Amino acid sequence: MAESKREAALKALFAAIQGVAGPDVKRNEPEPDDIPDGGLVNLGDGTFTADPVLSPLRYEISHRAEIMVLVQGNDAVTRDAQFDAILVALAAAIDADPTLGGVVDFAACDVPEIIDEPIEGAATIKAGTVPVVMDYTAPTALG
Repeated sequence: MAESKREAALKALFAAIQGVAGPDVKRNEPEPDDIPDGGLVNLGDGTFTADPVLSPLRYEISHRAEIMVLVQGNDAVTRDAQFDAILVALAAAIDADPTLGGVVDFAACDVPEIIDEPIEGAATIKAGTVPVVMDYTAPTALG
């Protein structure tokens, strides 16, 4: 069976972010009980919109994948620096090839949502969701 353009875009994005040094990089995994020392990056499929273009029929897709970034530590300065380093590395990985190897027309990080989550009896978790908007054309509205 042929792979959808949506899945190809997600695989290409995952391949790009796997090069980020330090954190464990996963796709569509549940949040673990323990955050690895280097942090965790988890790509979620996200959502998308499809606008039809006629003659010939095709769909302009705006796909908003979500990358969850998690770091944990007792020292706020160290935790913030580690989190920031991961965000910078993610942006650099995507900006290095905004077509993701020619799979999409354009991909770029959007503004992240960031929170600090204190954990009773454990080190604080700093978490953020980094949207990555990917634009591409697909033969169906399903991507």
